[in-house]
Amino acid sequence: MVMSTEQEHPQKAFGWAARDSSGVLSPFNFSRRETGEKDVTFKVLYCGICHTDLHMVKNDWGLSTYPLVPGHEIVGEVTEVGSNVQKYKVGDMVGVGGMVGACRSCDSCTDNLENYCPKLILTYGAKYSDETTTYGGYSDIMVVDEHFIVRIPNNLPLDVAAPLLCAGITTYSPLRYFGLDKPGMHVGVVGLGGLGHVAVKFAKAMGVKVTVISTSPNKKDEALNHLGADSFLVSRDQDQMQAAIGTMDGIIDTVSAQHPLLPLIGLLKSHGKLVMVGLPEKALELPVFPLLAGRKMVAGSGGGGMKETQEMIDFAAQHNITADIEVIPIDYLNTAMERLVKADVRYRFVIDIGNTLKASPSRTDIESDMHS
Repeated sequence: MVMSTEQEHPQKAFGWAARDSSGVLSPFNFSRRETGEKDVTFKVLYCGICHTDLHMVKNDWGLSTYPLVPGHEIVGEVTEVGSNVQKYKVGDMVGVGGMVGACRSCDSCTDNLENYCPKLILTYGAKYSDETTTYGGYSDIMVVDEHFIVRIPNNLPLDVAAPLLCAGITTYSPLRYFGLDKPGMHVGVVGLGGLGHVAVKFAKAMGVKVTVISTSPNKKDEALNHLGADSFLVSRDQDQMQAAIGTMDGIIDTVSAQHPLLPLIGLLKSHGKLVMVGLPEKALELPVFPLLAGRKMVAGSGGGGMKETQEMIDFAAQHNITADIEVIPIDYLNTAMERLVKADVRYRFVIDIGNTLKASPSRTDIESDMHS
Protein backbone atom coordinates (compact mmCIF):
# COMPACT_ATOMS: atom_id res chain seq x y z
CA MET A 1 0.00 0.00 0.00
CA VAL A 2 1.30 3.44 -0.90
CA MET A 3 1.26 5.94 1.95
CA SER A 4 -0.86 9.06 1.49
CA THR A 5 2.22 11.28 1.87
CA GLU A 6 3.67 9.59 -1.18
CA GLN A 7 0.48 10.17 -3.14
CA GLU A 8 0.75 13.89 -2.58
CA HIS A 9 3.88 14.06 -4.77
CA PRO A 10 3.19 11.91 -7.82
CA GLN A 11 5.73 11.42 -10.58
CA LYS A 12 4.89 12.86 -13.97
CA ALA A 13 4.49 10.21 -16.64
CA PHE A 14 3.82 10.17 -20.35
CA GLY A 15 2.51 7.48 -22.65
CA TRP A 16 -0.02 6.62 -25.32
CA ALA A 17 -3.62 5.83 -24.40
CA ALA A 18 -6.86 4.77 -26.01
CA ARG A 19 -9.72 7.15 -25.14
CA ASP A 20 -12.63 5.00 -26.34
CA SER A 21 -13.52 1.72 -28.06
CA SER A 22 -12.35 2.98 -31.44
CA GLY A 23 -9.01 1.71 -30.17
CA VAL A 24 -7.08 4.69 -31.54
CA LEU A 25 -4.12 5.53 -29.31
CA SER A 26 -2.62 9.00 -28.86
CA PRO A 27 -0.23 10.84 -26.49
CA PHE A 28 -1.35 11.04 -22.89
CA ASN A 29 0.05 12.79 -19.82
CA PHE A 30 -0.67 11.26 -16.43
CA SER A 31 1.03 10.59 -13.10
CA ARG A 32 2.38 7.64 -11.19
CA ARG A 33 2.88 7.31 -7.46
CA GLU A 34 6.17 8.25 -5.84
CA THR A 35 8.52 5.35 -5.21
CA GLY A 36 7.27 3.64 -2.04
CA GLU A 37 9.34 1.66 0.46
CA LYS A 38 8.96 -1.60 -1.50
CA ASP A 39 8.66 -0.04 -4.95
CA VAL A 40 11.00 -0.11 -7.91
CA THR A 41 10.80 2.72 -10.42
CA PHE A 42 12.25 2.03 -13.84
CA LYS A 43 12.59 3.76 -17.16
CA VAL A 44 10.71 1.77 -19.80
CA LEU A 45 12.93 0.88 -22.76
CA TYR A 46 10.80 -1.64 -24.68
CA CYS A 47 7.23 -2.87 -24.52
CA GLY A 48 5.73 -5.69 -26.55
CA ILE A 49 2.29 -5.51 -28.14
CA CYS A 50 0.12 -8.44 -27.09
CA HIS A 51 -3.16 -9.51 -28.72
CA THR A 52 -4.75 -8.74 -25.35
CA ASP A 53 -3.79 -5.09 -25.86
CA LEU A 54 -5.75 -5.07 -29.10
CA HIS A 55 -8.82 -6.58 -27.44
CA MET A 56 -8.60 -4.17 -24.51
CA VAL A 57 -8.24 -0.94 -26.48
CA LYS A 58 -11.34 -1.91 -28.47
CA ASN A 59 -13.23 -3.16 -25.39
CA ASP A 60 -13.89 -6.49 -27.12
CA TRP A 61 -14.43 -8.20 -23.77
CA GLY A 62 -16.50 -5.43 -22.18
CA LEU A 63 -13.90 -4.93 -19.44
CA SER A 64 -12.13 -1.77 -20.54
CA THR A 65 -12.23 1.64 -18.90
CA TYR A 66 -10.75 4.73 -20.50
CA PRO A 67 -8.30 6.32 -20.80
CA LEU A 68 -6.42 3.03 -21.18
CA VAL A 69 -2.62 2.79 -21.40
CA PRO A 70 -1.92 -0.80 -22.53
CA GLY A 71 1.23 -2.88 -22.31
CA HIS A 72 2.22 -5.84 -20.13
CA GLU A 73 5.44 -6.98 -21.78
CA ILE A 74 7.64 -4.31 -20.25
CA VAL A 75 11.41 -4.08 -19.81
CA GLY A 76 13.61 -1.25 -18.67
CA GLU A 77 16.33 0.10 -16.40
CA VAL A 78 15.88 0.77 -12.69
CA THR A 79 16.17 4.45 -11.81
CA GLU A 80 15.05 4.44 -8.17
CA VAL A 81 14.34 1.89 -5.42
CA GLY A 82 12.45 2.21 -2.16
CA SER A 83 14.17 2.08 1.21
CA ASN A 84 13.07 -1.52 1.89
CA VAL A 85 13.76 -2.98 -1.56
CA GLN A 86 16.05 -6.00 -1.25
CA LYS A 87 16.41 -7.51 -4.70
CA TYR A 88 17.12 -4.61 -7.06
CA LYS A 89 19.35 -1.58 -7.37
CA VAL A 90 19.64 1.40 -9.68
CA GLY A 91 20.94 0.32 -13.08
CA ASP A 92 19.45 -3.19 -13.01
CA MET A 93 17.56 -4.40 -16.07
CA VAL A 94 14.10 -5.57 -15.09
CA GLY A 95 10.74 -6.59 -16.48
CA VAL A 96 7.04 -6.56 -15.62
CA GLY A 97 4.40 -8.86 -17.09
CA GLY A 98 0.67 -9.13 -16.67
CA MET A 99 0.29 -8.27 -12.99
CA VAL A 100 1.43 -5.64 -10.53
CA GLY A 101 -0.36 -6.76 -7.38
CA ALA A 102 -2.10 -9.57 -5.50
CA CYS A 103 -3.27 -10.25 -1.94
CA ARG A 104 -0.07 -12.19 -1.09
CA SER A 105 -1.94 -14.30 1.51
CA CYS A 106 -4.42 -16.62 -0.27
CA ASP A 107 -3.65 -20.24 -1.19
CA SER A 108 -2.67 -19.27 -4.72
CA CYS A 109 -0.30 -16.56 -3.54
CA THR A 110 1.34 -18.76 -0.90
CA ASP A 111 1.83 -21.40 -3.63
CA ASN A 112 3.64 -18.81 -5.80
CA LEU A 113 0.67 -18.66 -8.16
CA GLU A 114 -0.19 -14.99 -7.78
CA ASN A 115 -1.64 -15.05 -11.30
CA TYR A 116 -4.62 -17.02 -9.92
CA CYS A 117 -5.18 -14.78 -6.89
CA PRO A 118 -8.84 -13.65 -6.59
CA LYS A 119 -7.53 -10.14 -5.87
CA LEU A 120 -5.05 -10.09 -8.73
CA ILE A 121 -4.24 -6.57 -9.96
CA LEU A 122 -3.54 -6.43 -13.68
CA THR A 123 -0.78 -4.24 -15.07
CA TYR A 124 -3.25 -2.01 -16.85
CA GLY A 125 -6.97 -1.32 -16.90
CA ALA A 126 -7.40 -2.35 -13.25
CA LYS A 127 -7.58 -0.70 -9.83
CA TYR A 128 -5.35 -0.77 -6.80
CA SER A 129 -7.06 -1.11 -3.41
CA ASP A 130 -7.03 2.70 -3.11
CA GLU A 131 -9.03 2.88 -6.39
CA THR A 132 -6.17 4.39 -8.41
CA THR A 133 -5.89 3.12 -11.97
CA THR A 134 -3.14 0.88 -13.27
CA TYR A 135 -1.50 2.08 -16.48
CA GLY A 136 0.70 -0.17 -18.60
CA GLY A 137 3.98 -0.08 -20.42
CA TYR A 138 3.18 2.12 -23.41
CA SER A 139 4.72 4.80 -21.20
CA ASP A 140 8.03 6.23 -20.09
CA ILE A 141 8.20 5.00 -16.48
CA MET A 142 6.74 2.28 -14.26
CA VAL A 143 6.46 2.15 -10.48
CA VAL A 144 5.89 -1.42 -9.26
CA ASP A 145 6.24 -3.37 -6.01
CA GLU A 146 9.50 -5.32 -6.20
CA HIS A 147 7.65 -8.63 -5.75
CA PHE A 148 6.10 -8.23 -9.20
CA ILE A 149 9.33 -7.47 -11.01
CA VAL A 150 11.73 -9.94 -12.61
CA ARG A 151 15.41 -9.52 -13.33
CA ILE A 152 16.46 -9.68 -16.98
CA PRO A 153 19.77 -11.58 -17.30
CA ASN A 154 22.63 -9.65 -18.88
CA ASN A 155 22.90 -12.02 -21.86
CA LEU A 156 19.24 -11.61 -22.85
CA PRO A 157 18.69 -8.57 -25.11
CA LEU A 158 15.90 -6.40 -23.81
CA ASP A 159 13.89 -6.02 -27.01
CA VAL A 160 13.57 -9.77 -27.63
CA ALA A 161 13.04 -10.44 -23.92
CA ALA A 162 9.97 -8.20 -23.62
CA PRO A 163 7.41 -10.58 -25.22
CA LEU A 164 8.58 -13.42 -22.99
CA LEU A 165 6.89 -11.65 -20.06
CA CYS A 166 3.53 -12.61 -21.56
CA ALA A 167 3.92 -14.96 -24.53
CA GLY A 168 6.83 -16.70 -22.84
CA ILE A 169 5.31 -17.44 -19.46
CA THR A 170 1.90 -18.21 -20.99
CA THR A 171 3.42 -21.16 -22.87
CA TYR A 172 6.25 -22.13 -20.49
CA SER A 173 3.96 -22.56 -17.48
CA PRO A 174 1.59 -25.19 -18.95
CA LEU A 175 4.50 -27.18 -20.37
CA ARG A 176 5.91 -27.42 -16.84
CA TYR A 177 2.69 -27.76 -14.84
CA PHE A 178 1.06 -30.44 -17.01
CA GLY A 179 4.27 -32.47 -17.24
CA LEU A 180 4.75 -31.91 -20.96
CA ASP A 181 8.42 -31.06 -20.46
CA LYS A 182 9.92 -34.56 -20.35
CA PRO A 183 12.54 -35.37 -23.01
CA GLY A 184 11.12 -37.66 -25.66
CA MET A 185 7.51 -36.63 -25.16
CA HIS A 186 5.48 -35.58 -28.20
CA VAL A 187 3.72 -32.20 -27.90
CA GLY A 188 1.62 -30.39 -30.47
CA VAL A 189 1.52 -26.60 -30.74
CA VAL A 190 -1.62 -25.21 -32.37
CA GLY A 191 -1.05 -21.88 -34.09
CA LEU A 192 2.24 -20.29 -35.08
CA GLY A 193 1.88 -16.71 -33.91
CA GLY A 194 3.19 -14.70 -30.98
CA LEU A 195 2.46 -17.47 -28.48
CA GLY A 196 2.98 -20.47 -30.72
CA HIS A 197 6.46 -19.65 -31.98
CA VAL A 198 7.73 -19.22 -28.40
CA ALA A 199 6.01 -22.44 -27.31
CA VAL A 200 7.94 -24.33 -30.00
CA LYS A 201 11.23 -22.88 -28.80
CA PHE A 202 10.61 -23.71 -25.13
CA ALA A 203 9.41 -27.24 -25.87
CA LYS A 204 12.41 -27.99 -28.08
CA ALA A 205 14.78 -26.69 -25.40
CA MET A 206 13.14 -29.09 -22.94
CA GLY A 207 13.93 -32.00 -25.24
CA VAL A 208 10.38 -32.53 -26.44
CA LYS A 209 9.36 -33.68 -29.92
CA VAL A 210 7.22 -30.86 -31.36
CA THR A 211 4.56 -30.90 -34.06
CA VAL A 212 3.16 -27.57 -35.22
CA ILE A 213 -0.54 -27.70 -36.15
CA SER A 214 -1.73 -24.89 -38.40
CA THR A 215 -4.42 -24.03 -40.93
CA SER A 216 -1.72 -22.45 -43.12
CA PRO A 217 0.39 -24.81 -45.25
CA ASN A 218 2.74 -21.94 -46.07
CA LYS A 219 4.00 -21.92 -42.46
CA LYS A 220 5.57 -25.36 -42.80
CA ASP A 221 9.02 -24.15 -43.83
CA GLU A 222 9.04 -21.58 -41.05
CA ALA A 223 8.03 -24.15 -38.45
CA LEU A 224 10.52 -26.81 -39.48
CA ASN A 225 13.53 -24.88 -40.72
CA HIS A 226 13.45 -21.69 -38.69
CA LEU A 227 11.88 -22.72 -35.38
CA GLY A 228 13.12 -26.30 -35.37
CA ALA A 229 9.83 -28.17 -35.03
CA ASP A 230 10.03 -31.88 -35.82
CA SER A 231 6.89 -32.11 -37.92
CA PHE A 232 4.00 -30.07 -39.28
CA LEU A 233 0.31 -30.80 -39.68
CA VAL A 234 -2.18 -28.86 -41.77
CA SER A 235 -5.29 -29.03 -39.62
CA ARG A 236 -7.58 -28.79 -42.66
CA ASP A 237 -5.92 -31.81 -44.31
CA GLN A 238 -7.97 -34.78 -43.14
CA ASP A 239 -5.39 -37.32 -44.35
CA GLN A 240 -2.60 -35.68 -42.35
CA MET A 241 -4.77 -35.40 -39.24
CA GLN A 242 -5.97 -38.99 -39.55
CA ALA A 243 -2.41 -40.27 -39.78
CA ALA A 244 -1.50 -38.48 -36.55
CA ILE A 245 -4.40 -39.73 -34.41
CA GLY A 246 -3.33 -40.90 -30.97
CA THR A 247 0.30 -39.79 -31.28
CA MET A 248 0.64 -36.83 -28.89
CA ASP A 249 1.13 -36.68 -25.13
CA GLY A 250 -0.16 -33.13 -25.02
CA ILE A 251 -1.13 -30.10 -27.06
CA ILE A 252 -0.70 -26.39 -26.31
CA ASP A 253 -3.49 -24.56 -28.16
CA THR A 254 -2.57 -20.90 -28.68
CA VAL A 255 -5.33 -20.00 -31.13
CA SER A 256 -7.78 -17.21 -30.28
CA ALA A 257 -10.03 -17.70 -33.31
CA GLN A 258 -13.01 -20.07 -33.42
CA HIS A 259 -11.82 -23.61 -34.19
CA PRO A 260 -13.03 -27.18 -33.60
CA LEU A 261 -11.57 -29.09 -30.65
CA LEU A 262 -12.61 -32.60 -31.70
CA PRO A 263 -9.79 -33.07 -34.24
CA LEU A 264 -7.24 -31.92 -31.67
CA ILE A 265 -8.57 -34.26 -28.99
CA GLY A 266 -8.24 -37.05 -31.52
CA LEU A 267 -4.50 -36.41 -31.83
CA LEU A 268 -3.97 -37.15 -28.13
CA LYS A 269 -2.87 -40.46 -26.72
CA SER A 270 -4.89 -41.90 -23.86
CA HIS A 271 -4.40 -39.66 -20.80
CA GLY A 272 -3.31 -36.85 -23.12
CA LYS A 273 -3.84 -33.18 -22.27
CA LEU A 274 -5.15 -30.39 -24.48
CA VAL A 275 -4.24 -27.09 -22.79
CA MET A 276 -5.93 -23.90 -23.95
CA VAL A 277 -3.93 -20.68 -23.67
CA GLY A 278 -5.60 -18.66 -26.43
CA LEU A 279 -8.72 -16.58 -25.75
CA PRO A 280 -11.48 -17.09 -28.34
CA GLU A 281 -14.18 -14.45 -28.09
CA LYS A 282 -16.98 -17.02 -28.29
CA ALA A 283 -17.43 -20.37 -26.56
CA LEU A 284 -15.93 -23.43 -28.22
CA GLU A 285 -17.85 -26.70 -28.51
CA LEU A 286 -16.39 -29.41 -26.27
CA PRO A 287 -17.27 -33.02 -27.19
CA VAL A 288 -17.31 -35.21 -24.08
CA PHE A 289 -17.30 -38.76 -25.47
CA PRO A 290 -13.70 -38.71 -26.82
CA LEU A 291 -12.53 -37.41 -23.44
CA LEU A 292 -14.15 -40.31 -21.61
CA ALA A 293 -12.95 -42.88 -24.12
CA GLY A 294 -9.29 -42.06 -23.51
CA ARG A 295 -9.37 -40.37 -20.09
CA LYS A 296 -8.19 -37.24 -21.84
CA MET A 297 -8.15 -33.75 -20.39
CA VAL A 298 -9.00 -30.30 -21.70
CA ALA A 299 -7.55 -27.63 -19.44
CA GLY A 300 -6.69 -23.96 -19.38
CA SER A 301 -3.65 -22.03 -18.27
CA GLY A 302 -3.21 -18.30 -17.79
CA GLY A 303 0.22 -16.79 -17.32
CA GLY A 304 2.39 -17.81 -14.38
CA GLY A 305 3.42 -16.76 -10.90
CA MET A 306 6.39 -14.53 -10.17
CA LYS A 307 8.75 -17.33 -9.13
CA GLU A 308 7.97 -19.26 -12.30
CA THR A 309 8.25 -16.14 -14.46
CA GLN A 310 11.77 -15.54 -13.19
CA GLU A 311 12.53 -19.22 -13.78
CA MET A 312 11.22 -18.88 -17.35
CA ILE A 313 13.36 -15.81 -18.06
CA ASP A 314 16.46 -17.54 -16.67
CA PHE A 315 15.70 -20.66 -18.74
CA ALA A 316 15.32 -18.50 -21.85
CA ALA A 317 18.68 -16.84 -21.19
CA GLN A 318 20.35 -20.20 -20.58
CA HIS A 319 18.99 -21.70 -23.81
CA ASN A 320 19.18 -18.55 -25.96
CA ILE A 321 15.41 -18.43 -26.40
CA THR A 322 14.10 -15.10 -27.67
CA ALA A 323 10.94 -13.88 -29.34
CA ASP A 324 11.02 -13.09 -33.05
CA ILE A 325 10.09 -9.44 -33.21
CA GLU A 326 9.58 -6.35 -35.33
CA VAL A 327 10.72 -3.25 -33.46
CA ILE A 328 8.62 -0.15 -34.12
CA PRO A 329 8.63 3.52 -33.05
CA ILE A 330 5.76 4.70 -30.88
CA ASP A 331 4.22 6.79 -33.64
CA TYR A 332 3.73 3.60 -35.70
CA LEU A 333 1.54 2.18 -32.93
CA ASN A 334 -1.89 2.54 -34.56
CA THR A 335 -0.63 1.09 -37.83
CA ALA A 336 0.84 -1.83 -35.91
CA MET A 337 -2.54 -2.44 -34.28
CA GLU A 338 -4.18 -2.51 -37.71
CA ARG A 339 -1.60 -5.00 -38.91
CA LEU A 340 -2.09 -7.11 -35.80
CA VAL A 341 -5.78 -7.49 -36.67
CA LYS A 342 -4.64 -9.04 -39.96
CA ALA A 343 -1.96 -11.19 -38.25
CA ASP A 344 0.57 -9.27 -40.33
CA VAL A 345 3.54 -9.57 -37.98
CA ARG A 346 6.33 -12.08 -37.49
CA TYR A 347 5.72 -12.67 -34.64
CA ARG A 348 5.54 -9.85 -32.13
CA PHE A 349 5.64 -6.06 -32.37
CA VAL A 350 7.89 -4.43 -29.78
CA ILE A 351 7.76 -0.67 -29.23
CA ASP A 352 11.10 1.08 -28.84
CA ILE A 353 9.91 3.22 -25.95
CA GLY A 354 13.32 4.42 -24.83
CA ASN A 355 14.30 5.98 -28.14
CA THR A 356 10.98 7.06 -29.63
CA LEU A 357 8.56 8.04 -26.84
CA LYS A 358 9.02 11.74 -26.26
CA ALA A 359 6.90 13.78 -23.87
CA SER A 360 4.70 16.46 -25.36
CA PRO A 361 4.46 19.34 -22.88
CA SER A 362 1.90 21.14 -25.02
CA ARG A 363 -0.81 18.57 -24.30
CA THR A 364 -3.45 19.53 -21.75
CA ASP A 365 -5.04 16.16 -21.05
CA ILE A 366 -3.15 15.70 -17.79
CA GLU A 367 -4.81 13.45 -15.27
CA SER A 368 -5.33 15.25 -11.98
CA ASP A 369 -5.67 12.06 -9.94
CA MET A 370 -2.68 10.00 -8.82
CA HIS A 371 -2.36 6.87 -10.93
CA SER A 372 -0.08 3.91 -10.73
